[in-house]
Amino acid sequence: MNSYGQNLQNIKVDDLNDQQVLELVKKANALGYSDDQAAQLAASRGMPPEEIAKLRVRISNLRNKGNNNNNNQSTDTDTIPSGRKINGMAADSSSRSKQKSMADAFADLSPKIFGENLFRDGTQTFEPNLRIATPKNYVIGPDDEILLDLTGDNEASYRLKVSPEGTIRVQYTGVIAVGGLTIERAETKIKAALSKTYPALRTGRTTVNVNIGNIRSIKVTLVGEVRKPGSYTVSSLSSVFNALYLSGGPNENGSFRDIHVIRNNRVIQTVDIYDFLLKGLQNSNIRLQDQDVISVPVYKKRVEMTGDVKRPGIYEMKDGESLTDLINFSGGFSSTAYTASVKVVQNTSRERQIADIPAAEFGTYRPNNGDKFTVETILNRFANRVQIRGAVFRPGDYELSNGLTLGKLITRAGGLKEDAFTNRVYVLRLNKDNSSTVLSVDLNDVLAGRTTDPLLQREDKVSINSLLDLRDEYTFEVKGEVRLPGTYKYADNMSVETAIQMAGGLKPDAAFTRVEVSRRINNADTSGRSLRTADLFTIAIDPDLTYHGQPFILQPFDVISVRLADRNRPQLNVLIKGEVRYPGNYSLEKKNERISDVLRRAGGLTVQAFPDGASLKRPGSNLINNPNNKNDTLNQKSERLKLMNLKRLQVQNGVTDTSKIALGNEIIRSDMVGIDLNDIMKHPGGSSDLILQDGDILNIPTELQTVKVSGEVLKPINVVYEKGMSMSEYINRAGGYTSSADKKAAYIEYANGSVKGTKKFLFFRSHPSVKPGAEIFVPQRAPREKIGVQGLIGITTALASLAAIIVVLFRK
Repeated sequence: MNSYGQNLQNIKVDDLNDQQVLELVKKANALGYSDDQAAQLAASRGMPPEEIAKLRVRISNLRNKGNNNNNNQSTDTDTIPSGRKINGMAADSSSRSKQKSMADAFADLSPKIFGENLFRDGTQTFEPNLRIATPKNYVIGPDDEILLDLTGDNEASYRLKVSPEGTIRVQYTGVIAVGGLTIERAETKIKAALSKTYPALRTGRTTVNVNIGNIRSIKVTLVGEVRKPGSYTVSSLSSVFNALYLSGGPNENGSFRDIHVIRNNRVIQTVDIYDFLLKGLQNSNIRLQDQDVISVPVYKKRVEMTGDVKRPGIYEMKDGESLTDLINFSGGFSSTAYTASVKVVQNTSRERQIADIPAAEFGTYRPNNGDKFTVETILNRFANRVQIRGAVFRPGDYELSNGLTLGKLITRAGGLKEDAFTNRVYVLRLNKDNSSTVLSVDLNDVLAGRTTDPLLQREDKVSINSLLDLRDEYTFEVKGEVRLPGTYKYADNMSVETAIQMAGGLKPDAAFTRVEVSRRINNADTSGRSLRTADLFTIAIDPDLTYHGQPFILQPFDVISVRLADRNRPQLNVLIKGEVRYPGNYSLEKKNERISDVLRRAGGLTVQAFPDGASLKRPGSNLINNPNNKNDTLNQKSERLKLMNLKRLQVQNGVTDTSKIALGNEIIRSDMVGIDLNDIMKHPGGSSDLILQDGDILNIPTELQTVKVSGEVLKPINVVYEKGMSMSEYINRAGGYTSSADKKAAYIEYANGSVKGTKKFLFFRSHPSVKPGAEIFVPQRAPREKIGVQGLIGITTALASLAAIIVVLFRK
């Protein structure tokens, strides 16, 4: 068995109540254990297999009971968690701590003997206080130290040790016998002896104080049913509880209520620990003397109290004590206890029997040894409850009084709300077999007196619907050039102007003379060929939303669209970066303004400009650069995922088809438009001189001096650009191809974003030219599938069949 936890071999599942099993399962699941793992842990602690099987059945039955309970008779089993599964049990300190907690939970299933932790929990040591004044009834013995202090006309102090004969020797006075005397009697005797030497003691002009200095040690013996019997050396101020603590207290069979203190071969005190545990009294906790014997006999009568009491456990009973005393020992009934009777399981000479003890007999019933009492829980149901829900001002639970009708209950609940649907009120009622039936009542007839107001029964549930619950929530939508576009709750007699006002009003650029209202078609002819989907209305409103003439009244689910006025167009802006004389933002003067036009406005290129590396970036980059854009449609998100996966596959695995590489990079870099700035500057307005769009970014870099070589090369590096050097030479500068390189799929990405791949004609490969700032990328060759034995057999069989066919053809 492990170093922690207790042996569970004595646990009997049949003796456990449902609450104990529920608490065990909740504890196990809170610690992360499934039912199977908890059972394994119990087996490792010694629980027999047959008891584990019973425990599994109990847990399963409680879960099924919780799931099948209806709402009006729910129990604690409704909250029982289902067993969670975890992977194994780690051997770290956290797992060991969890296992210890689980072992403690199993150990809690065993009933505890009341008082057994008093002498073993470490919080109560019962050590005597040696710093207090010596008690007047303390009996002086050999080895005690007597302190004599004379004050007044005579001043003197003496520290005198009591001899084995029980005497002390005082200067100028002689020997005084004090052994066996209490402090009080010894003080009188010492004062009388000293008065012969110090006459002032008689007149009171001198006083003497007698105290004990060093306390002597005594030996006591503990025998019987104690955990550690034997002889103990303790202080002479020690009591019975001090000695019991040192010995660990009574063991499993020891009595807590009939402990004997034996002195000079006779019992001088009987100690009942229950007086201290229940009342805090220590009348029997006497001070020990040398050679005292404490005898703990075997208990005579023990009974067990379980169920809804405040302190369940095993209690020791004396002759003459009743069930009432046992209930008091266990702290009394809990707040949910069924107090009308208590069940008891008794042991007879042949078998067990059960009995119900009514409350009137609690004071006269005398428990027998081995009795097990169970206090049950009150039923989780109401004897006089009715419920009302829905369109009343005070819904909830109410008392079922005599003669309570549906109308009276509605009055108690504050009356009906204005939106109550009174044509049909439902009463859910329980039948005798606990099934349900529904009564339908026309509340209008009841309130008008045309029908009898029905009497209510226990657990009736009245449901009054709201008119709003019985119809769809009507809405309308405002879209376009309004400050707060969205969907709004519909109200009767609502005009277009009111709806636009609810949406925050018109924006300055709104086309208020052409507001369109789209209305759904009800009862449409679905068999017609030219099926209309909506009725459209175009209306003009005033910008200040005032009425002129008859207002246009909306209907539920209308859609109002306010478009942008044609006369008001926002500015279109582009950004020029890099090597131009005046970089920055430029507004387009006209829709067909080209790259050359904006470059001319930017002052032209500087002497450091590198036209071959010029690039144009379109705002379509949001598709990839903003992967978490909440405004994307599902198609846009799906397209982004495809593009990102395609790019990752190109980089990691390579693509054998050159056309796919070019196409993939064109899609991925769709925001980068490869432009030929030299041709644009030579032929302004030509086919290369693109028309700019809003958000375009034109970048003219400085002249680049390196070429990047990456991918499946031995040493990916940046190589200094040399005019006329081929792509193969750059790859050789990077160490050459790796063994997994796909040479025919290598490609170049130029500084302006354009891509060119390797071409093949017959047995010759044509590599694209290299320019400054370009990147040479060599992808990885796709893995080849190895041909196994079955593949070789298949190929051989196919070849043999082909050869046989050819032979047959030649013979014919």
